[in-house]
Amino acid sequence: MPKLLLITTDDNLAEKLSKLLAACEFSMIQAADLTDHSHQADLVIFAPKQTSETEYKLFETHPLQSTADWILLSDGLPNKWLDMMMTQGIAYHFRQMKDFSPLVEIAQEFAEEFKQLRKNRQTATLSSSLDQYGSLLGSSAVMHKLYRLIRRVSQTDANVFLIGESGCGKEVAARTIHEQSERANEPMVSVNCAALAADLVESELFGHEKGAFTGAVNQHIGFFEQGGNGTLLLDEITEMPLALQSKLLRVLESGEFRRVGSDVVRQSKVRVIAATNREPEEAIEAGFLREDLYFRLAHFPIKLPPLRHRDNDVIELAKHFLAYRNEATNTGKVFADEVLEIFAQYSWPGNVRELKHCVERAHILAEEVITVSDLPDFSTIQLASIGEIGPGTSIKEAEKSLILSTLDACKQNKTQAAKQLGITVKTLYNKLEQYGQIEPTLHIGSEVN
Repeated sequence: MPKLLLITTDDNLAEKLSKLLAACEFSMIQAADLTDHSHQADLVIFAPKQTSETEYKLFETHPLQSTADWILLSDGLPNKWLDMMMTQGIAYHFRQMKDFSPLVEIAQEFAEEFKQLRKNRQTATLSSSLDQYGSLLGSSAVMHKLYRLIRRVSQTDANVFLIGESGCGKEVAARTIHEQSERANEPMVSVNCAALAADLVESELFGHEKGAFTGAVNQHIGFFEQGGNGTLLLDEITEMPLALQSKLLRVLESGEFRRVGSDVVRQSKVRVIAATNREPEEAIEAGFLREDLYFRLAHFPIKLPPLRHRDNDVIELAKHFLAYRNEATNTGKVFADEVLEIFAQYSWPGNVRELKHCVERAHILAEEVITVSDLPDFSTIQLASIGEIGPGTSIKEAEKSLILSTLDACKQNKTQAAKQLGITVKTLYNKLEQYGQIEPTLHIGSEVN
């Protein structure tokens, strides 16, 4: 029978959990605090009265820290020490629990996995209706599905291909996969493929020896070597020129590579996670992604949902970001009701990143109550034309309506519009050429706003 250790001084909570978790067939024991090292357990539920640096250091050195799965229960107040615990392998964090059914369901999952001798790290965070898995936040059904996928793939060495719009959390998802894997204590290296210079990409990826080319005054260790036995994130892989993508194939196929200027064959053991804001099939067809490279990278493709498809997450995320800003600045600002209505109606083309920046900006501008006047201009975007889209509207017409409406809201600033839409400026120009909005001879770099 799997063992569950409850660390709390709240006897009422202990009694309630004992009854609720009885059906999970755990052998349940209780400890008052983290200094009690006398118990062995498969699952630990930690419900501290308060958490400071002391508790954090006790957690770091606790004998069950690396061997058991942990669940946090807290009062929901922003606390950096609890957040730091989340980066040390804890997966689920439930805040201000009123309905314990999600905790019971998670405990049941753990119990079944323990019985099958399958050890997976996991966590969830509940603040009002906001859950968390690793560094990802959200309580919607699509986010819980994402948590399950990430929890499963993180325990393997499979290459992962993350697909999602800009700002929806691809890098956060990659970090969560790394933190929940057995490579968590190894390095994680992130590479923006769009920023790699064409003439230096081989050196950046694989390194070079001193004197290998003009300007190589020192030896350089490339990204694949820097990653060691950890994780390498190749972000925006579709923005890397096709000729350069071919250089990745050998190391992905065999794990072998050479530094520029060296004959020594080296072996890479790094796990590769790739990410893109394009649909892979469309990227292959349009010539942005090699098909053979895609299949080498996409052992396990995962699509991240845009914020507009995440039900009520937008409201809870806004409150979450505001709570942390209030904690950091020792303030108690609140949203006016009309602001939350705008948040719920807005399409958030920049996704979670856009929402977070919006809340942080509004927090700076507001006095005590965040009103509509404290929001950035794009938050007042007129959705009338988009709202007219309904059954019978073609995908092409819906896309055109969204692009033109966003461009109007951005006052024809194509760079800003492309960022909010989650596409490149080049793609936006191509779309506008199709719509007859610009002359075909207009090229990127000639924009005048």
